[in-house]
Amino acid sequence: MIIMIILAILFFFLILVLLSSIRIAREYERGVVFRLGRLIDQKGPGLFFLIPFVDRMVKVDQRIVTMSVPPQEIITRDNVPAKVNAVVYFRVMEPPKAIVEVEDYIVATSQIAQTTLRSTLGQADLDHLLAERDKINQQLQQIIDEQTAPWGIKVVTVEVKDVEIPQTMQRAMARQAEAERERRAKIIAAEGEFQASEKLALAANVMAAEPVTLQLRYLQTLVEVASEHNSTTIFPIPIDLIKAFMGKGA
Repeated sequence: MIIMIILAILFFFLILVLLSSIRIAREYERGVVFRLGRLIDQKGPGLFFLIPFVDRMVKVDQRIVTMSVPPQEIITRDNVPAKVNAVVYFRVMEPPKAIVEVEDYIVATSQIAQTTLRSTLGQADLDHLLAERDKINQQLQQIIDEQTAPWGIKVVTVEVKDVEIPQTMQRAMARQAEAERERRAKIIAAEGEFQASEKLALAANVMAAEPVTLQLRYLQTLVEVASEHNSTTIFPIPIDLIKAFMGKGA
């Protein structure tokens, strides 16, 4: 009886050992296996076996990680204080490096992103920071990707989300934009006056060469005035108009 109980216990223990040696990794997961502390290989996805009490596995998620960078206070190259935050998209391309080369790759990537954000944006002017966001995003992505590549991490995208500047600077920028709009409006109005004066000069030359055109224009103006709903209209007609037509008739 005692032997049966011992055998049952051993059988149960053997089943537990076998179950503990079975591992399953999802399609987006990889298992980094250490055997007696030494890196062996990565496993997965799917079903695989480990040597009980000898192998130890660390799972690594290979999906894209969305990491928000906390707001960073910077001073631009033109001495404007600003607060900037961003978001970083990255994924683990080589799980063994991500586990062996760095203690916590997510925290390390976050710290690299923060320091890079401060140093890179501090070298740009405020106008450049606001107008050329795409170039800055690409520059940040390249710098962070180069620094995290030894860890087996690929930085996919970096996006600067918000740029907060002081209220006084916002009011100054609003006044500057309003002054710029007024300047453009005055330039457009001056260009319109210049073009109109050119057309009037051409018209004056034509009328000076052909006096009849001036008289015809005068008569056309009279017709336009007469078309208005007026009860009484007095038209002063210079005798020169009649002489011109009389001359043509003769």
